[in-house]
Amino acid sequence: MAYNKKGELVPMNFDQIRKKMPELRQLNMRVEVVSFSEPIDSSNVTVANWYKMVALIQENYDLYDGFVVLHGTDTMAYSAAALSFLLENLGKPVIFTGAQVPVGRIRTDARRNLITALEIAAARHGVAGTVRVPEVCIFFNDLLIRGNRAKKVESQQYNAFRSENYPPLARAGIEVEFNDKQIRLLPATHLHAHTYLDEQVTLLPLFPGLTERMIRAQLEVEGLRGCVLETYGSGNAPTAAWFLNCLRDARERGVQFLNVSQCEEGRVIQGRYETSAHLTEIGIIGGDDITREAAITKLMFVLGLKLSATETSRLLAYDLRGEITGS
Repeated sequence: MAYNKKGELVPMNFDQIRKKMPELRQLNMRVEVVSFSEPIDSSNVTVANWYKMVALIQENYDLYDGFVVLHGTDTMAYSAAALSFLLENLGKPVIFTGAQVPVGRIRTDARRNLITALEIAAARHGVAGTVRVPEVCIFFNDLLIRGNRAKKVESQQYNAFRSENYPPLARAGIEVEFNDKQIRLLPATHLHAHTYLDEQVTLLPLFPGLTERMIRAQLEVEGLRGCVLETYGSGNAPTAAWFLNCLRDARERGVQFLNVSQCEEGRVIQGRYETSAHLTEIGIIGGDDITREAAITKLMFVLGLKLSATETSRLLAYDLRGEITGS
């Protein structure tokens, strides 16, 4: 972001990036800058923007060692999770970063975040020269986090993102220290860039006082194919007959459910308590320790594959890109 003449924060014209950040010239690497014709605030990000990002990476995949995506913080975790699913067999770094303070301000964190993200995107293993982080990640305030594990947790401090259920992939101090054991390494193969997500999904957070009328209004929307159900604790939900009937009716119409805990830490374990055993009987998939952001984008991705109901359920429960830890 940058300030306009009225003093308002607006998306920056990235043609100005070298002027705003002359230190880019000091990096021992070739940096190319590509921007959308109309930069947007990240609150306006849509699925179509994710497709554009994927297309840019796919078109330039063989030309560069890595990619850094400059993105607003508000929806960065959603975008990073989405690209982690869309970019199958990824063998190069795709590092999202941004700033809490605009690049034009004296105390901005934009410079440090961008410079370090570029260094990580270009990082290689010693003599072997192999890619250090072939994943979609977020780098912010000295931490490199797997993209589909990240959650924005802060709006007033520099440490905007956290990964509660998976350790950081790297920490940036005087040197960048990589946690190589936690980085996801896959056999080298061709990138498969997916180009479709099913947007007919919804998010249903539970809270005391939620009524049958409200739930049915959400689950009976025409064309609905999936729902992320945000439950209590380790995946618990009401056992009232009307509530279970709402879910059962939706399942019979073919709606797929992914059960995600409202707690930031821990995981969904359906069946530990009676209040979650009924969900398994209905056919709701436990999301393990997946984040809300990853659950929504994973549901869009798996439904977009247009597989059978059985295979869709299997993939929703399966670790596709390191988004869940598993039992």
